Amino acid sequence: MELKDNQSALILEVDEHGEVMVNVASSDIDGLTGSICTALAEKLMGDEQFQEELMEMIDPP
Repeated sequence: MELKDNQSALILEVDEHGEVMVNVASSDIDGLTGSICTALAEKLMGDEQFQEELMEMIDPP
C-alpha cells in the first residue's frame, strides 16, 4: 500500500501468540494525520479500558 503525502495509516499485526502490535506509517509523522495515528496507537496500546471496549465491539457476548 502506498500512502500519499497527506495520508497516514495504523498497521495492526497479530503474532502467533495473539499479541497485537500497532505501527504507524506516514510520510509526515509530525503532520496532522501522522500525529492523529500516533495518538490512536498510543491509546490503543496503553488504555486497557479502550482495548476492552474494542474487543466487546468485535466479539459481542
